[in-house]
Amino acid sequence: MLTTESLLNILPRCKEPFLWVDALNEELPKYDITAIDQIASFLSQTGHESAHFNVLSENLNYSKDGLLKTFSKYFPTPELAEKYARKPEKIASRVYANRMGNGPEELGEGWKYRGRGLIQCTGFRNYSACSQFLFQDDRLVREPELLVEPRYAILSACWFWTANNLNDYADDVKKTTKIVNGGYHGLEDRQAIYDRAMSNL
Repeated sequence: MLTTESLLNILPRCKEPFLWVDALNEELPKYDITAIDQIASFLSQTGHESAHFNVLSENLNYSKDGLLKTFSKYFPTPELAEKYARKPEKIASRVYANRMGNGPEELGEGWKYRGRGLIQCTGFRNYSACSQFLFQDDRLVREPELLVEPRYAILSACWFWTANNLNDYADDVKKTTKIVNGGYHGLEDRQAIYDRAMSNL
């Protein structure tokens, strides 16, 4: 069982650990995340991805230079990047248009279904799949902002965890990181969280 104290020992930068403890204790067992290494792995990945449970919605407030560096495929010229700079809604609508089940840029679905939750759920297709798995309805499609609430943020991560069979790799932080991140970004922090969890659970 997690306590507010143990969660804060594991994720020391978590600003409001009391908001998370009950929901974690209630929801993780429903998805067979019960062994100590499984819980440690879950906290390792979700903790890093959400900046210790503090950031639950994707930040797309990019400068012109940020757009040219990060999204050069979608902003091939400085002039185009300038038009979108510091306009998160416009940026998301362009970058995520016609991908992941989203429609064209003008529909704004890239913004509506931007990354949210502990392991950022992104795109109409993922919101729909997550909602059907968790609730057998389309509530997350209708109300995507639910994923910034702690319990829903946890549940969406449980969906991702289950869909990718991450319990099978609970003792391998590097392999789990590759599945969650697509690379090894933040591996050192993820390993540190895992180690703290293993000693506090």
